[in-house]
Amino acid sequence: MPILINQNSRVMTQGITGKTGQFHTRMCREYANGNQCFVAGVNPRKPGENFEGIPIFGTVKDAKEATGATVSVIYVPPPFAAAAIDEAVEAELDLVICITEGIPVRDMIRTRYKMQGKKTRLIGPNCPGIITPDEIKIGIMPGYIHKKGRIGVVSRSGTLTYEAVAQLMEQGLGQSTCIGIGGDPVNGLKHLDVMQLFNDDDETDAVLMVGEIGGTDEEECARWVRDHMNKPVVGFIAGVTAPPGKRMGHAGAIISGGKGTAQEKLAVMDECGIKVTRNPAEMGKLLRSVL
Repeated sequence: MPILINQNSRVMTQGITGKTGQFHTRMCREYANGNQCFVAGVNPRKPGENFEGIPIFGTVKDAKEATGATVSVIYVPPPFAAAAIDEAVEAELDLVICITEGIPVRDMIRTRYKMQGKKTRLIGPNCPGIITPDEIKIGIMPGYIHKKGRIGVVSRSGTLTYEAVAQLMEQGLGQSTCIGIGGDPVNGLKHLDVMQLFNDDDETDAVLMVGEIGGTDEEECARWVRDHMNKPVVGFIAGVTAPPGKRMGHAGAIISGGKGTAQEKLAVMDECGIKVTRNPAEMGKLLRSVL
């Protein structure tokens, strides 16, 4: 089984009546099994209405009870997005994907605290989403660049997620699941969480891991890979080849006390047995070489 989502997932869109929510819900419905997977929308001001046949409910709980949806994707504006996550968690959904960029850090700190001990997994915020190629996509990634295969992809960078997939396709390598976890300082699933899922997935043979400068998530994941991973892993850290005066990365890409640099992360990953490249144009070729 693919990790986290598959063709049997039932999805609701929080913020379905906004321009962004409408556009990407439509794109997701048009991809693979999306027409049967996207079953509800949520807007507290428009219950009883519908978007292109998708019924709209006033609350996440109502949408879940009426349609059986256990996954939510959020396109709610930044001031209200953390509260939208809270509502999905309180309704005990299995998975929430928050696409919204610019959520105040203080709001996300409160939300992460409220999530402690809850069953809901969170991807994002400020992420492109997740796709199981040829089955279902939830988010804003271009579905046409993906193809079913056996390579897992996890990335903090949305743009580099697409670049990694394009390079894999050039090598004739399809993907089992691709997840953009987002680069905000306070977010949901980390590289380590996703790596554990890929390690247990019998449809994934290898993993391409893309990180960014800032924090220690990649180092923690690398140490787990060294001790537990039974599949090859290839890695790249965004920020290595950024031009002078430019920064590749997100709000979470903060280097503190000399920690979290690209060089440090790559060194730890290399020491832990992850094959690394310092050239983003070589990710696909490197992955092919380890198979």
